Amino acid sequence: HVQLVESGGDSVQAGGSLRLSCAVSGYINDGACVGWFRQSPGKEREGVAALYPGGGTRLYADSVKGRFTISRGNADTVYLQMNSLKPEDTAMYYCAAKALCDGSWEGFNYWGQGTQVTVS
Repeated sequence: HVQLVESGGDSVQAGGSLRLSCAVSGYINDGACVGWFRQSPGKEREGVAALYPGGGTRLYADSVKGRFTISRGNADTVYLQMNSLKPEDTAMYYCAAKALCDGSWEGFNYWGQGTQVTVS
């Protein structure tokens, strides 16, 4: 049974930074893909960043390239460092995982409960 628990959401001013954490527990194979998604009211959920096994390859949405960085702290924690935050980054952020990375935002079948980020 896989569990993903997000933390680190907060309210910040535009231009500020936050680091979100995703604690992963339960079995995920060594090739698992871990990603961050976000959803704001009235909008569809969108992929933000994904981390391939080994940490060598990362996938980013165009809207966050150069500002957000996904990384793995240890075997059980994945971070999303968010810099130069904008009001449009305001959303509930979710950590998610799937068995294999394939370069797409589809197929993530394990999800956390989310952590709120508000930028004003």
